[in-house]
Amino acid sequence: MTLADVAAASGVSSTTASLILSGRARELRISEEAERRVRANAQELGYRRNTLSVGLRTGRTQTIGFVSDTVASSGLAGNMIKGAVDAAHRRGFMLFVGESGGDPEVERALVEAMHDRRVDGIVFAAMYTRSVAVPEGLGDGPAVLLNAVPASRSTVPSVLPDEVRAGRSAGRAILGAGHRSGIHLIGAGPDLDDIPPNSVAAVERLIGLRQAFAEAGVEPAGAHRCPKWMPEDGYETTRAILRGHRPEALVCFNDRLAFGAYQALGEAGLSVPDDVSVIGFDDHPIASWMRPRLTTVALPHHELGARAVDVLLDLFERRRRTGRAPAVHRVPMPLREGGSVRVRSS
Repeated sequence: MTLADVAAASGVSSTTASLILSGRARELRISEEAERRVRANAQELGYRRNTLSVGLRTGRTQTIGFVSDTVASSGLAGNMIKGAVDAAHRRGFMLFVGESGGDPEVERALVEAMHDRRVDGIVFAAMYTRSVAVPEGLGDGPAVLLNAVPASRSTVPSVLPDEVRAGRSAGRAILGAGHRSGIHLIGAGPDLDDIPPNSVAAVERLIGLRQAFAEAGVEPAGAHRCPKWMPEDGYETTRAILRGHRPEALVCFNDRLAFGAYQALGEAGLSVPDDVSVIGFDDHPIASWMRPRLTTVALPHHELGARAVDVLLDLFERRRRTGRAPAVHRVPMPLREGGSVRVRSS
């Protein structure tokens, strides 16, 4: 079965059929109806593109390398892989995934292996938002950092969650519920230096929170740095807060801290949200099991993975035309409403 057969069955030219099957329909504004017909007929007729010969002719192999530290084996961020796979498939590409465990030598070897296999570009991903040493050779071809920023000067663009806006969303949710005093931050602060090591998310969430409170003329009652953001940190910090005045609201820098805060509040005989409002970040699976369900600002893992692939493929085309690309691409973090924030009566 040939490309000409697929084109004839679909009522389009062989060139149009080829562009659709190579994943360039959206880029060239080919109609969705034509794309649907071509893909359906190619599947029905059993047509398979000879990717090797196409790659030799066009310089494209329709493959993307995805190198990560622990994303591939992490249930929490597995949706980043799925988002990348979905975006790659939509544009006619295949994803090759390699995991380094955070070992720089393994990272370098994986990048070399991807280039040896002539991938069209590489997504270099981190489990949590942080600065990374860009592996040697990553910038030799189109590449994108996912959930990471370069530790030193680099031309490789980044795809990141919009943590500053997320901080503002969390702060405004608490303020919008009528809380003005007794608000404590658990995880970072009060100053931008009071954060866990190498945590981009902590800095940016704190910036957003401070912006929201400053706009409202509200000063948090306290901010408490926690080095690991684990449930035990949230538990111990909340117990320490309760030894003073009872708080009105706790803004926890992730959902695991909020889980620990719930336990401490419960042991003290306090109810969420009737006595104390609580909000978190990440939309970790644990949030849906907390009672009441935690209100949290979600990390959009699927959207992050998909955006990284789209940026990478757009970069591939842009380099061929202009050689320029934006440095940072931000993905919005939506607020997931639960029952853990109470609206105070005026």
